[in-house]
Amino acid sequence: MARTPKTTYTITDDLTGEEITEEDAQSISFMYGGTAYELDLSSENAKKLDDFLAPYVDAARKVRNSSRFPRSAVERGAKRDLQKVRVWAGENGYQVAPRGIIKKEVLDAYDKAH
Repeated sequence: MARTPKTTYTITDDLTGEEITEEDAQSISFMYGGTAYELDLSSENAKKLDDFLAPYVDAARKVRNSSRFPRSAVERGAKRDLQKVRVWAGENGYQVAPRGIIKKEVLDAYDKAH
């Protein structure tokens, strides 16, 4: 009988460090001070972040076609579930960390496959 390697990922809430289910996990990408960030949060903590940022979002202007914030990068980041990208990548021979930046080649391959 042949053995097939199996990769298992544990998702943790980046704010609390607690383990969360894939169904409860939300990957949130944002930019602040010219730096891009990404968080994996439980739906409860994502709601707290949404509530906290609501007055700032309401007062802010949307940025369109700016060289500082390339539209395609913002749109792709908002549409992708990065945890699913990580799982897909592991199942398809790519090595990705459970947190942090995912290489462009992996994101491109994921987009092509989906």
